[in-house]
Amino acid sequence: MIALIYAHPHPARSRANRALLEAARSVPSVIVRSLYDRYPDFEIDVAAERKLLIESRLIVWQHPCMWYSAPALQKLWFDTVLTEGWAIGEGGTALVGKSCLWVTTTGATSEGYSPEGTHRFPFTAFAPALEMTARFCGMHWLPPQVVHGAHLIDDATLQQHAAQYRQRLLAFAAEVEHG
Repeated sequence: MIALIYAHPHPARSRANRALLEAARSVPSVIVRSLYDRYPDFEIDVAAERKLLIESRLIVWQHPCMWYSAPALQKLWFDTVLTEGWAIGEGGTALVGKSCLWVTTTGATSEGYSPEGTHRFPFTAFAPALEMTARFCGMHWLPPQVVHGAHLIDDATLQQHAAQYRQRLLAFAAEVEHG
């Protein structure tokens, strides 16, 4: 099973995340957990979240990049679900050996993440916090899938990203099934 932890505070406004999510939902082994739909009060059911993670081989974190990080509810999810003694620290081995894929969208184009661009740094400079969250939990970090200029790209390019995402999930599921 693939657990897709989806965190978008304004999903109706995001055609890019919506297209990516639809592509992921078309993969039979994907279980989508939409945090903002499920926890509008920010009261996370830690036991339910952990059960989903335990049953999964791949954990996907899909969300827009907001202020160079994850949205607030995704961050709260990290803080309340991935705790000492369960996911990290002494006895915290629940996620060891699982894989983690970060799928994110940005408002800026890839050129915006350059020394001359608005953000001054390559996008990879903003990934270490999420990568180290996964690695600290003992997960295998997979190369992220980033859709830059999410509100600017044309439909054909967006559909290419969605198809690539779907293919990555299908390939992972097939590898687990046959591996």
